[in-house]
Amino acid sequence: MNNASLRTAQIGPHAVGRGQPLLLIAGPCVIESPEHTLRMADAIAAVARRVELPLVFKASFDKANRSSRDSYRGPGLEAGLSILKKVRDELGLPVLSDVHEPGQAAPAAEVLDCLQVPAFLCRQTDLLVACGRTGRAVNIKKGQFVAPEKMAHAVEKVRQAGAADVLLTERGAFFGYERLVNDMTSLEIMRRFAPVVFDASHSAQHPGGGRVTGGAREFIPLLARAAIAAGVDALFLEVHDDPPSAKSDAATAWPLDALEPLLVACQRIRAAVSP
Repeated sequence: MNNASLRTAQIGPHAVGRGQPLLLIAGPCVIESPEHTLRMADAIAAVARRVELPLVFKASFDKANRSSRDSYRGPGLEAGLSILKKVRDELGLPVLSDVHEPGQAAPAAEVLDCLQVPAFLCRQTDLLVACGRTGRAVNIKKGQFVAPEKMAHAVEKVRQAGAADVLLTERGAFFGYERLVNDMTSLEIMRRFAPVVFDASHSAQHPGGGRVTGGAREFIPLLARAAIAAGVDALFLEVHDDPPSAKSDAATAWPLDALEPLLVACQRIRAAVSP
């Protein structure tokens, strides 16, 4: 595949990649209820319109990788997809959610505009191929244990299975215990293979430290600004109207009422560094 074909990917009506507007992928970590999901989607969409950013709404129907067996995982595949379909149909937003097993890919693709492969599963060939066979856009999160150069193999698996629109997401690398760090050069390295998303929320996590994943929410703006300055193609944020009560990743959920100022700052940096 030549370099020109790697410049952009399409998620619903939005093109993302070199020469395209910064894409926002945002929403609560997990679907908490139909009412909350629709309310959050509507509120985030209003912010995105004001700051003139294209939006893909994100919420997981199942969080299979939880610290504790007792942690809330979401409504599941069937109920979760029904809720995301309402977001798509009633609000006109493209939607994204995680898939964890090959058997989830086909039914998820009937609703989702983009299937997301979680970081811990980025080397699972059967899952990547199943996602690629749907023909939908696929966002592959880079594993915390994978060098950026190696993500070319994941992209190749999905493209060879039939998906033309592939994105890669940086979400930090393990550094010692309960810490993630971001090598900003990885963003440009992975852009050799596909458009790149920066996940500022999960990059601020402190994973594996007890029954609930911790994090440092206060560093999300710093990480987001740095990634925008480095030329990333899209920004991923988990957003909640009441972060302390979020049912998943409460420590790194970005407050809804602080979303607009953060995006305005990112837009200004994007304008300053754009050629």
